[in-house]
Order: sequence, then C-alpha cells, then structure tokens
Amino acid sequence: MLLAAMAAVLMSMNMSCKPLNGSIGSRPTLEQRLDSLLDANYSASEPGISLLIAKDGKVLYAGNRGLADMVTRAPITSTTAFNIASISKQFAAVGMLKMQEQGRLSIEDEVTKYFPEFTNGCWKGIKLWHLMSHTSGIPDLRTGTREFKVKATDKESVQYMYSLDHLNFEPGSNYEYMNPTFQLFSFIIDKESGTDFESYQQRYLFGPAGMENVRYFGPDKVIPHMAHGYVQDEDSKEWTEYDYGEETFFATRADGGIYTTAMDFLKWEAALSSGKIIGNDLLQQAYTPRIKVSGSKFSSYQNRPDTYYGYGWFIDKKPGRETKIYHTGDNGGFQAYAAKYPRSGVNVIALENRNDKDRWEMEMTIERILQEEGVVL
Repeated sequence: MLLAAMAAVLMSMNMSCKPLNGSIGSRPTLEQRLDSLLDANYSASEPGISLLIAKDGKVLYAGNRGLADMVTRAPITSTTAFNIASISKQFAAVGMLKMQEQGRLSIEDEVTKYFPEFTNGCWKGIKLWHLMSHTSGIPDLRTGTREFKVKATDKESVQYMYSLDHLNFEPGSNYEYMNPTFQLFSFIIDKESGTDFESYQQRYLFGPAGMENVRYFGPDKVIPHMAHGYVQDEDSKEWTEYDYGEETFFATRADGGIYTTAMDFLKWEAALSSGKIIGNDLLQQAYTPRIKVSGSKFSSYQNRPDTYYGYGWFIDKKPGRETKIYHTGDNGGFQAYAAKYPRSGVNVIALENRNDKDRWEMEMTIERILQEEGVVL
C-alpha cells in the first residue's frame, strides 16, 4: 500500500513538472537563435540587414531589421533592394559562359580578339578566363580625381588599359582581385550578343530566373524600394548616406552594379541549380577552383586559408568541412554575402546597408548555428 501511494505521488509530480507550453527547459529553435542574433546586432532605428536562409529552395528563415532609408524612415522588408557590389561579378561571369554556350565566344579566346585596340605585347596570352578568375596579371591603374571616380562609368574606368605596358605577373600564375577587368565583359557582350549588355542579362539570366526586382544601377534610374548605404560618425554617432555621389565606382556595372532583394537572389540560386540559366557542366566549371587565393602576395581580398577562386565565385575548402561556394560585396555603406553549401542544399544570403559590422564574424556565427542545428554538414 505504501509503495503504491509513493508511486502515485511521483506520477503526480511528473505530471506537474511538464514544461508549460513546451517553453520551460526547451531548446531554442533555429528561428529563435537567428532572431536573437539579429536583435543583438541591429536596431529598428538604424540601417540594418535582410537575412535569408533556404534549404533545397525552401525558406528556413527570413529576417529583416532596421531602416532602408534614414530620411523617409522606410523599414527594410522582403522587397528592399540592396546594392550587392562585387557579388554582381557572378552574373557577368555567367553571362560570358552563356555566350559560350550559345557559340558566340569561347572563354579560351584571347582578350585582344575582342579588343584589337589593346596593341601592347603584354596583352598576348591573356584569355577571357583569366579575367573571370582574377588571374590576368593586369594591374589596377585607375586614376583621376575623386569626383571623376565617383561618377566614372565602365567606359571611363577601363581607359587606362589602352595604354597598359606591364603586368604584375604571368597570366594564370597568381591571384589579384580586380574590378576593372570584369567591366570588360559588358563591352564584349555588347559587341557579340547582337544587343546591349543589360538587355542580354535580362533576357538570358534575370528573366529565366524569375528575378523581378533586379536592376543595374544608373544615376538616372529608378530602382523600386531601393535601400541607401550608410556610415556612422564615430563621434556624433549620426548616420550619413554613403552610396552614389559619396563613394567611388557605383556607376560601373559588370563588377558591382546590381541592386536586388534577398528573395530575388534566392530565385537566381534556384535557377542556376536547376539548369535554367546554363548547363550543369558549365556551372561546375565556374565552381571549380582556378587559382589559390590563400597566401597571394598581390591581394588581401578574401585571402583566407583554404580559399580558391573559380569564375565569379570564391570556393572555401576547409579540411573536414563541407565545401562552401560564396562571394562577398562591399561598396559605400553596403555589405553583402551570399554562400551556398551544395552538399547540404543550403543558401545563406545577407544584405546590409551599413558597413560597421564585422561581416565575416557574423557569417561564421550563422554557419556555426546552421551546423549545430544539423542544417549544414
């Protein structure tokens, strides 16, 4: 009788100790962990972030924090278009691969085939794929006043190449991250496609991907729901707009001119992986390491251990970890990061309109959370 009574009491205690609504003693969900991360780093009254994480094309997390425009106080939403800066390079590279798929060119062609005006002998042997992989050896010799650089277009930005008389290294032998060499692709596509660069990209890349909220920047263009980039004064803590008109080379296109939303970028990723844009063989060429970034004495950009560059993408091949294919972008007050983990089928897209956060630390924190939650291998 006594044992039976004790058992009844213990059972009653067990019943009463169940977590109320599953909250007491329960483990935070992926969404809660990511919400906490964003809440700790971004304020509703400051420039912020749009973060999107998907697996196999399905959204696992979408979080928006902060203001897209400090004047109108418009909040960042799923429709906010950010400048993705150098992430734009993958669109230019894929445009070139699409041109090859259509038989309009070969990335094994020498650059001088399309620019016979480049008469100096140092151009001999530089192929299109060298430009796509940052291995051409062409130095960045863009000059001019700051006002010139603020307003410079693609055409103005590459003018120094017509009188180029030396290389920094033999083509294909080293890595040096370069912006103006990517700008050459807009002229090649103009010449060889039968249309203009932006129309070609719209017809064969943006359109098939279903990207409705993507634009190449132009000073006179209207970009719906456009965020502005901002920097904060260290002393006054006031935010100042820092994009076109304040920072250089916003008006160049193929190297960094795209504005788009996180959701539209996810559509791009889905279209790439499904073969809607280019065939899988060509896509895998873009994802294949062409040069080792790590240890390069010519460039510090993403010069991290176990890092390589393909055609428009960095490849992170840390031992014992899943290969990550990614790119970063920085211009003015904008920071951007887009990564894919092909084995896990995961995409991480983070677009910011402020440049004061340690982007890499943030993304490594997100990656660690995804690994701990079993989302990324």
